[in-house]
Amino acid sequence: MQFNLTPPNLEKYFFDISTDCPYDLPHKAIYHQAKMNMVPDQIMEQFMANGYRRSGNSLYTMVCRTCQSCVPIRLDPNNVSLNRNQKRTRQRNNDLTWEIAPLEASPQSIALCNSFLQNRFPDKDNNAEDYYFGFFANSVTETCELRYFLDDKLVGVAIVDIGRRWLNAVYFFFDPALSRRSLGTFNILTLIEHCRKQKIEHLYLGYRIEEVAAMSYKSNFKPHEIFIADRWQQITADKE
Repeated sequence: MQFNLTPPNLEKYFFDISTDCPYDLPHKAIYHQAKMNMVPDQIMEQFMANGYRRSGNSLYTMVCRTCQSCVPIRLDPNNVSLNRNQKRTRQRNNDLTWEIAPLEASPQSIALCNSFLQNRFPDKDNNAEDYYFGFFANSVTETCELRYFLDDKLVGVAIVDIGRRWLNAVYFFFDPALSRRSLGTFNILTLIEHCRKQKIEHLYLGYRIEEVAAMSYKSNFKPHEIFIADRWQQITADKE
């Protein structure tokens, strides 16, 4: 399902913002974005199907003139075939439990998010309160979180936007001390499982950025689709 974002319907609400690349690539980033109120499920589904992302109460797509590294990626949960490493990651984390719950900036979540940000982005002035109240909770659609526990300890939180036929992975943070568990991969495995049970057709993983390891691992899930030249193109599974 796709639609046309051209004047005079919705395009008139969008404008371009130029800033430094959030992924530290040597290019100017240009966000084509618009601030929104609540967006109905079917309209949000159409935005996602056209490669758009959500940041707080803004919907955007990247229109950088000198770089095309940010490539939207999505999965059909029912068609994903796990490779050996993904199966090992699932087995390695079978002692974790998880729950899906309303978004909550609990003391435990705030502490975990701050620990993650300080470990991953030590040179940036990031804090969990800004992420929760400016990015996660300031939403235009239904947003919730998946919480991961080791025994009774919170070790990971996935922020997701969810509709009837789609799920959008917004952000994931976890305990840096458990980095060897590949919790980013395990989170996607869990989202795939959840989508299958709920009969959700598309799982949107954000951007695949080959130059950034924290963003490129998403392409290990196959088959997947990438949004290039205004259409989704399937990338099939590698032979093992």
